Amino acid sequence: MTHTLNNDTIVALATAQGSSAIGVIRLSGEKAIDFCDKVFATKSLKKKDLLSKASHTIHFGVLHDNDIIIDEVLVSIFKAPHSYTGENIVEISCHGSPFIEQQIIQLFLKHGARLANHGEFTLRAFLNGKLDLSQAEAVADLIASNSSASHQVAMQQMRGGFSDKIKLLRQNLIDFASLIELELDFSEEDVEFADRSDLKNLVTSIQRIVQRLVDSFEVGNVIKNGIPVAIVGKPNAGKSTLLNSILQEEKAIVSEIPGTTRDVIEDEMIIDGVLFRFMDTAGIRETTDIIESIGVERAYEQIKLSSIAIYLFDVHEITPNELKQIVAEISPHLNNSQLVLVANKIDKEDMEYTYREFAEFKDMVFISAKEQTGIDELKQHLVKLFDNSTVNVTETIVTNARHVEALRHTNSALIKVLEGLNNNVTGDFLAMDIRQALHHLGTITGEISSDDLLSNIFSRFCIGK
Repeated sequence: MTHTLNNDTIVALATAQGSSAIGVIRLSGEKAIDFCDKVFATKSLKKKDLLSKASHTIHFGVLHDNDIIIDEVLVSIFKAPHSYTGENIVEISCHGSPFIEQQIIQLFLKHGARLANHGEFTLRAFLNGKLDLSQAEAVADLIASNSSASHQVAMQQMRGGFSDKIKLLRQNLIDFASLIELELDFSEEDVEFADRSDLKNLVTSIQRIVQRLVDSFEVGNVIKNGIPVAIVGKPNAGKSTLLNSILQEEKAIVSEIPGTTRDVIEDEMIIDGVLFRFMDTAGIRETTDIIESIGVERAYEQIKLSSIAIYLFDVHEITPNELKQIVAEISPHLNNSQLVLVANKIDKEDMEYTYREFAEFKDMVFISAKEQTGIDELKQHLVKLFDNSTVNVTETIVTNARHVEALRHTNSALIKVLEGLNNNVTGDFLAMDIRQALHHLGTITGEISSDDLLSNIFSRFCIGK
């Protein structure tokens, strides 16, 4: 069962709530232009006849309710099928007063429009074939993008990069599946139309691509939500001062008293277009304080959850041999995160000596968090680690949990196809597993969808999108 279009004309505020210089109200539906035409006129309230105007044109005038002028506006007309939704669309640019915006919306409701549901404009674009489902979901990601990297990934998906790859994989499978299905029609004659070795090569090739897409989700999720960076070290190593220096604000309490930070303090920052989530953790040490010990446990948890772990230490308090031992203790908690050693409290007088003393530690960053020395170098090092993590936002990267789940189910079905080929199973069993793979790939782009799936996806959109 799938959603079906209706003939309702919908209306909603397309810009954010609140006062602003400009507000945009959007209508979509068969009667969108007609409804606007009834209430749009010149300043002297002379009718302007929007119905006769060409598509993709903008017109100045006033919106009025009988003899009452509501606002001076610009009206943009987009005629079906050449619009975002594939329907007639009118976009009204008015003054951004919440009162004016509501007056205009109420005016159209009075003339027969209805309020749009969450994501209904994009839902109509999907149902009218203007976007496939993964592109529609990328619209929401694009709106929510908060860094250059997440913007690029969302833009690439919205323009169909991911969809094209999925559709190609699916079409290749469909071509072979049709031959398998043809064999079933001639089962009594014992003929094979589909070369089994070619099918095995195809399925193996598709499986590699699907697995690569699944693997990209870890990177995609990080790009979308920010790279988690845990700042760890002994008490009074300067972790809170470092967090404040990176963020350029007093986010964390700084004190000479060891063990001040009892819980994880978190904030975000964009560095060279990449979103990082920094987490200042409790100092790692043996303690009898119950509250502080919980903080220490959470510090280790954050190391496991982070993509990058900064171990910050006071160069005057740790020898190279002690640092080696500490790295060995932290390493089991790293999981897949990268460890960055940061030497803090560098004095200008003994800088050369300190460099020589810790020369064996590759890529160590030397800073003075208090004096703001070396902070820019540390930021650039973090960006470099991100760039070196084989991240290329021009490649197809999966950022959507629903997509990766469908790809995993596809992979499972493809494994069954390969097992069937290796065991020389009959065509009907092969066809069954291929159909499963096709089904899961189809749910990504919306070639196979349900009311529940669509409702769940588009309910997360804002009203005017």
